[in-house]
Amino acid sequence: MKNLGFGLMRLPQTNAGDAGSVDIKALCRLADAFLEKGFTYFDTSYVYHNGKSENAFKEAVAKRHPREAYLIADKLPMFSITEAKQMLPIFNEELNRCGVEYFDYFLLHALGKDTFRISEKIGAFEFIAKKKAEGKIKKMGFSFHDKANVLDEILTKHPEMEFVQLQINYLDWEDSGIESRKCFEVATKHKKPIIVMEPVKGGTLANIPKEAEEIFKAHNPKMSIASWAIRYAASLNNVIMVLSGMGSDAQLADNMNYMLNFEPLSKKEFEIINSVAQIIRTGIAIPCTACRYCVEGCPKKIPIPELFSIYNEFKKSGYVKSPPNGGKASDCISCGNCEEHCPQHLPVSKYLENVANIFVNS
Repeated sequence: MKNLGFGLMRLPQTNAGDAGSVDIKALCRLADAFLEKGFTYFDTSYVYHNGKSENAFKEAVAKRHPREAYLIADKLPMFSITEAKQMLPIFNEELNRCGVEYFDYFLLHALGKDTFRISEKIGAFEFIAKKKAEGKIKKMGFSFHDKANVLDEILTKHPEMEFVQLQINYLDWEDSGIESRKCFEVATKHKKPIIVMEPVKGGTLANIPKEAEEIFKAHNPKMSIASWAIRYAASLNNVIMVLSGMGSDAQLADNMNYMLNFEPLSKKEFEIINSVAQIIRTGIAIPCTACRYCVEGCPKKIPIPELFSIYNEFKKSGYVKSPPNGGKASDCISCGNCEEHCPQHLPVSKYLENVANIFVNS
């Protein structure tokens, strides 16, 4: 199994700004090229692209390729499930949406302190174990967004979990909120294979300050900026798969170019990345990955990721773009729903105050 996975979270769209408008024709082309080179792993979720990602996979892959040609990973949305009776209908719906009879990899989605307690209460771990026994799941695990001590608790209580999906990238490696390194070490201690998500941090590590970019290019002018981030994650011991959201032919071609015959980073390249990370940290005002988990439950329908992107651009260039449609930053009532669902543990309400100020003062 090649260690580059196709993340179905940021797919090509027919209508910019509409997460549900997946360009199936473009996705077919990307999926075909991916499979043709021998890559097989696709990762989706019940909530990606406003619930349209799974069906997009069915149309582009499941309907057009033999079952043995691909691996598909899906997830049970533990951040929106509160009762045991919800799990089976959602699981069956996911199978139907994806057009498959079983999942190769299946995850409890976005476990953290609170969602772990819910998962324990409603028997989510037992549920997926049962589905594995029935042959509906080949390997079971969970994706994780919290501190390392919580991860240690989960893996101690549930050694039956066969893998864990972690946010790992060179910017978050020593971050006190994400704790990438510490979580990596916990998973390794428990001898659990790791699947990496957000290796490019939602695109942040593909668009870095010029000073940092020049350091990479001086060492190897042929390698893309994003390639450094993905190769970093793939070079770590115990990592079996690195997911990348690929929404264009260019992104796919670049990723496959250096992952087809993958070469781990050298000691010198690790040192270069550490120096680049120091530069990048000083230039990011709001480290948002645009995962959009914050948007769904916002009572004011505020397009938070888009506003944060505008703010980051303003801090870099001084230019203020027009705000997108939807609620305004100043509409925020500090209900805390967004912060509860933010995998980056950002103080979203405070950041929205900063965003509101640039529109008032521009």
